[in-house]
Amino acid sequence: MWTMPDTRSDDDAAARSLSTAVENLRRDYPAHWSHVVTGDADLVPLRVLHPIFAGSFDWHSCVHQTWLAVRLLRVRPDVEGAEQARRVLDALITQEHARTEAAFFDGPSGGFWERPYGWAWLLVLDAELRTWGSPWAVELRPLSAVLRDRYLAEVTTARLPVRTGTHGNTAFATGLVLDAARAVGDEELASACERAALRWHREDVGYGGFEPDAADFLSPALTEADLVRRVLPADEFTAWFEAFLPRLEDSRWKVLREPVPVDDPGGAYGSHLVGLALSRAWQWRSVAAALPEDHRYADLARTAAEAHREAGLRHVSGHGYYAEHWLGTFAAYLDFGAFTDR
Repeated sequence: MWTMPDTRSDDDAAARSLSTAVENLRRDYPAHWSHVVTGDADLVPLRVLHPIFAGSFDWHSCVHQTWLAVRLLRVRPDVEGAEQARRVLDALITQEHARTEAAFFDGPSGGFWERPYGWAWLLVLDAELRTWGSPWAVELRPLSAVLRDRYLAEVTTARLPVRTGTHGNTAFATGLVLDAARAVGDEELASACERAALRWHREDVGYGGFEPDAADFLSPALTEADLVRRVLPADEFTAWFEAFLPRLEDSRWKVLREPVPVDDPGGAYGSHLVGLALSRAWQWRSVAAALPEDHRYADLARTAAEAHREAGLRHVSGHGYYAEHWLGTFAAYLDFGAFTDR
């Protein structure tokens, strides 16, 4: 079972986590290429278009595996492999490379490619670097500035949310971006995210979705709740949550309270269900913390959080590249979040 490092006894776990992240960043193949190709001239290696984030199977995973490496270096600066990791990041995160990445996102395809999930993780990485005071933040700035403005424009104008359990989920991305904006004092972006959250979800009552889908790594219901608890005062969130998921203790919601069995943790969909357990764990935990301690759903939420944590961490490592190119990020985010030195 994976454990994230927070004591000296976890030095080996920290080193393995960092080593896996760095290997992912450097591995060009296999790769998932999702660009629109308009001619032979577009058939270039991903490192040409994306010199920072061409590894780890796909662009968004490479972004958040970079965040994982940075996060580990921030909280455990003396971990084994730290110097090699710094050298790799020094070579990848340069202003020249960031300008190349930014040129793509400034172009005609840049308004939708990797939106919103990849953009959100890029802004989380940017905030991590800035709150740490890392010089990599300056190097990354040409790209982070473009995607900050892109996200601001999108979240300001989007009339409707996307409620999927995969990368397109707007509540998940907007929650990440809201946290990042608050961490760096970007009031304009934070306010836009808050307004979008309320525009999309303030009036939602009686959630009736059927979860999970086979490909889910997010719960649409809990992801929405995790965003709304960020923007409503505690008493208003409690009332909203009660109306959104009434009778949460009923058998109808057993599928939300209990982890989903994972038959193939190394497969594409199986690894998504591992990620679902991890994301549900932090979302249940966040919901529990947002409710009054003695609320009738608080213990239910805490119990569900722990059950999902145990289920998810059981499968994070040891199941091949299709799982390990991304799951470490979700395990790390569950165990120590972002934007602090601990």
